[in-house]
Amino acid sequence: MIYWLAGIYLLAVAALGLRDRHNPRRHATALFWGLLGLMFLAADRLAPVVVGVVVVVLACLAGFGGLGRGRYDEPSDEAKRIEATRLGNRLFWPALLIPGVCVLLAVVLKDVAFGGVYLLGREQTTLVALGIACVVAAVAACRLTRQTPWSAVEQSRRLIDAVGWAALLPLLLATLGGVFAAAGVGEAVAALVEMAIPVDNRFVVVLAYALGMALFTMVMGNAFAAFPVMTAGIGLPLLVQLHGADAAPLAAIGMLSGYCGTLLTPMAANFNLVPAALLELKDPNAVIRQQVATALPLLACNIVLMYLIVFR
Repeated sequence: MIYWLAGIYLLAVAALGLRDRHNPRRHATALFWGLLGLMFLAADRLAPVVVGVVVVVLACLAGFGGLGRGRYDEPSDEAKRIEATRLGNRLFWPALLIPGVCVLLAVVLKDVAFGGVYLLGREQTTLVALGIACVVAAVAACRLTRQTPWSAVEQSRRLIDAVGWAALLPLLLATLGGVFAAAGVGEAVAALVEMAIPVDNRFVVVLAYALGMALFTMVMGNAFAAFPVMTAGIGLPLLVQLHGADAAPLAAIGMLSGYCGTLLTPMAANFNLVPAALLELKDPNAVIRQQVATALPLLACNIVLMYLIVFR
C-alpha cells in the first residue's frame, strides 16, 4: 500500500504537469513521472523486459533534457511573510512528526497484535511505519497551514520539478549498491583489505570499515549504495564473524559514517548541488564547503563510537 500511495502521488504530479502549458516540456515531464508512478503501482506484475524498457525510457527522458519547469499556484511574497509570522516555529512540527511517529510505530508498537494479526505486519515494519508517519505529517501540515491536500501536491510538484530526475538518485544508487554486492564487489573489497591491513587488529578494521563507507559513499554519491558493498566486504566477514561485533550497532554507525561522505561529495547531487542551484549560489560547491567542518569531526566520532559500542 505504501508503494501504491507513492504511485498515485506521482500520477497526480504527472497529470498536473500535463495540464501546465507554461512548461515547454510538459509532455516529456508528465511521461517521466507517469511512467515512474506506474512502476510503483504495477512493476511487480509486469514482465522484467517491460520494466527494463521503462527504465531505459526514463533514463533517455532525463539524459536528453526532457524534464522542464512550468508555472505553479504560489502565494505572493507578502502572503508568505504573513503566514511565516503567524506560524513561527510551528512550521517544523509536521517535519518532526515523521521521525517521531515512525520510531513510535516501528520500535514501540511493532509487536502489538490483535487476534494474532500484527498491527504493522511482520515484514518491512519500518517501511510501513514511515509511510504512516508521512501521511500523518501531511494531514498535520494541511491543518496547520489551512491548506488542502491538493495544494500540498501542487507545491510538491513545484519542488520535484525543480529537483528533476535527481530526486531518484537515492533510489537508483541504493539499487546500484545491491547490484554491486550481487556481482561480488564486496568479496573483492574483502580480499584487498585483507592484503592491505592487519585484520587481527580490531581498531584498524573498524577504521577501514568507517573510512571505506565514507569514501565509497563519496564515489557513489549515496550511503545506501556503499552499505551493501562495504558491509559484505569488511563489516560482516571481518568485524562480525572474525571479531564478534554486534551487527545492529555496526550497521547503524556504518551508515552514519557513510552519511559523512555524503556531505563531502558533488556526486550527492540532490543533497549538495541541487540546493546550490535552487539558491542560485555563485559557487556550485558552496554547500559542500560549509559541510566539511561538520563531516570530518562527525566521522571521527563515529569511528570512536563504533570501536567502543560494537564489541560490548
